Amino acid sequence: MNDKMQNAEYLRLMSEKFPTVQAAATEVINIEAILRLPKGTEHFMSDIHGEYEAFCHIMNNCSGVIREKVERLYGNSMTKRERDEFATLIYYPSAIIAEKKGRGEDDKDWYLVQLHRLVEVCRTVSSKYTRSKVRKALPKYFDYIIDELINMDRDDFDKEAYYGEIFTSIIELGRAEAFVVAITDLIKRLAVDTLHIVGDLFDRGENPDKILDLLIAHHNADVQWGNHDIQWMGAHMGNEACILSVVDISLKYGNADLLEEGYGISLRKLSAYASETMDDDPRFYPVGTDARRAGDEARSIAKMRKAAFLMQLKAEGHILGRRPEYGMAERSILRNVDFAAGEFCGHSLGGASFPGIDPKFPLAFSAAECEVIEGLKRSFAGSEKLSRHIAFLMRRGSAYKISNNNLIFHGCIPLNEDGSYKNFCRYEGRALLDRCEALVRRAYAAFRAGERDEEALDFFWYLWCGNCSPLYGREKLTTFERLFISDPETHKERDNPYYVYCKQKQFCEKVLRDFGISGKYSHIVNGHVPVRTKLGEDPVKAEGKLIVIDGGFCKAYHEKTGIAGYTLIYNSHGLRLCAHEPFDSIEKAIEERRDIHSEVTVFETRESRLLVRDTDTGRALAAQLEGLKALLNEYKNRNFD
Repeated sequence: MNDKMQNAEYLRLMSEKFPTVQAAATEVINIEAILRLPKGTEHFMSDIHGEYEAFCHIMNNCSGVIREKVERLYGNSMTKRERDEFATLIYYPSAIIAEKKGRGEDDKDWYLVQLHRLVEVCRTVSSKYTRSKVRKALPKYFDYIIDELINMDRDDFDKEAYYGEIFTSIIELGRAEAFVVAITDLIKRLAVDTLHIVGDLFDRGENPDKILDLLIAHHNADVQWGNHDIQWMGAHMGNEACILSVVDISLKYGNADLLEEGYGISLRKLSAYASETMDDDPRFYPVGTDARRAGDEARSIAKMRKAAFLMQLKAEGHILGRRPEYGMAERSILRNVDFAAGEFCGHSLGGASFPGIDPKFPLAFSAAECEVIEGLKRSFAGSEKLSRHIAFLMRRGSAYKISNNNLIFHGCIPLNEDGSYKNFCRYEGRALLDRCEALVRRAYAAFRAGERDEEALDFFWYLWCGNCSPLYGREKLTTFERLFISDPETHKERDNPYYVYCKQKQFCEKVLRDFGISGKYSHIVNGHVPVRTKLGEDPVKAEGKLIVIDGGFCKAYHEKTGIAGYTLIYNSHGLRLCAHEPFDSIEKAIEERRDIHSEVTVFETRESRLLVRDTDTGRALAAQLEGLKALLNEYKNRNFD
């Protein structure tokens, strides 16, 4: 089809949607109005690692944006205590109202004051959107009332009296609590237009399942897969090595409840097998256990961990046997153990025992092990909640994302020592990330069809810890060495050269160009590697071209980073980074009206305010606008009204 025919077909399709001059002209006016609005606010967060309570609070305070609005509106008219009280009402409306009811303080006067204030905040956060977009976000049952309240502007009208009548009606009809919950939800929705999660929802924290429920309910969230996310995705689809490593890590951090209660994954067969087969090995006690005071529960978990880990080594050996193209034969651990000498690659294993492993056939699974693995595979595949979560990660997730001149990915672009792109199975640079995503989607398509794509499914394990995985970014995963070998030199997980070259502006600009991005205000946004803020490390690197936003959200990293996570905020004025202080609990936040303190650093300010026309959405709308104008011209030539 030539260009002329394509244009004619395009105009025909447009005419079906806008059949009259009036319809087309109205849409032109609408689009031109939208293009002149300020750009919506984007938030970027990474490496949440299951820390639900801190993540939930940051979602509720919108990384401090809500607090800013409250301070701006009421900094001079309310005391700090009153502002704290009001902000907490926005974050946790049901809890605050329940508390007020318990003390008999939820009277009409209290509701009248709060409703006036909430409408003012709602009007402020909605001001950068079209009325049409706000209407689409309005909560059911209160849509007309809120629309009227936040958009009314009549000079010759007693606005306060009008508000008072509406609010009084809401209160007297017993709908005040529902209205407060609805409008606070709307405020939080409008405060952040888009949320990008730059990988690793899973790992140490105990509630990644609750975090994923929040993200699924979010109006516009996306995820750039991290290696821990891929590990769980592979486990759900039946990759045995991924399943066993997920179980090992969950038990290591005392998160058996996440598996059993959160996702309904039974560990009964593993427990029975481990209690009969494994010895008491302090190496496998859960993190934080004092070996001298370990009780029966810690010993039981250690046996389960050891059983899972040794089976994991077998499963990894099978993958590496099938996939010589991975170039990781040395990481087939059990094939490289000298069981007679008690050594691995010349290093003593300190008298370690390996129950269930036949030195002559180290990768062979026993009948009992096969039964355990098959049971786990059925549980991971059959978990309804995990199925929903993986479906979301497939639907809203990707290996990388390009958004408004920002290239977002979790780990790295694998490089050679000289800074050139590292080749993996004929793929490198952007093509490698595209290949990774294609294999993930291929495996999921097969899984959904009740089939098993062995090549694609094996690749999940490689993405989790392979030496050229852009999601992992290290030479090797040394869990075995850290467990069994005393020499700390063997524990090191050498970073890919990307983490040296990415500090150079010229290199970052090359990567951006290779992904089709250029310009003064283009950036790479990464997670994965915690920024040691307390040692003076700057998350903004390469003269502003790279922003690393892993600030140690997980409690285990707080001491290492000195903070408790970052949020990168990209609004119509530019870029700023919020460094969050550690968060105690939602309970304390409510009881003590305590917020997360965030240190804000503005590091890139635009000369002129960014408008929708400057964004990806704006460019798509501009293309649509051109088509509409061409359609109007066609109508004019035909004298068609």
